[in-house]
Amino acid sequence: MKMRNLLIFGIIGTLICLTIIKNVYAQDEDDGEENGKYLGELSSNPYDSDSTSNPYGQHGSQYSSQSINNPYGQYGSPYSAKSVNNPYATDAPKIYSQDGKYLGKASSNPYDPESTSNPYGRYGSPYSPDSVNNPYGQYGSPYSSQSANNPYATSAPRIYGDDE
Repeated sequence: MKMRNLLIFGIIGTLICLTIIKNVYAQDEDDGEENGKYLGELSSNPYDSDSTSNPYGQHGSQYSSQSINNPYGQYGSPYSAKSVNNPYATDAPKIYSQDGKYLGKASSNPYDPESTSNPYGRYGSPYSPDSVNNPYGQYGSPYSSQSANNPYATSAPRIYGDDE
């Protein structure tokens, strides 16, 4: 009787663990949907499969529709309002740290207050703690694990575009 009870509790415990693990992974997959279309990690790592610097990866290739490096795609074209490379873009992709902190727009617009290209703005200043351009900050340092400029970063910021 004890063996049967142990077996039942073991099976129930296993099912509970599997359900919890499934829910955790399902939440990880849904994280980007609240921010928009996932466009990869803003990383200088050319070997990371999610890096925008990987020319062979989905998010770094100049041929991928989900790449900010595609000069003909909506996120890389110099003419698209959703592009990183359009200096007049109004709806550039947004950057978030791995823990969800907003880090500005990945934009070449130097006049947009949220642009990483605005040297006087919160997200583009080389002195702001929230800037990927601050070489001493956690998101811009070449030594930080959360930095866009560290080729060995394990938690580089993520880019999300508006998918509408």
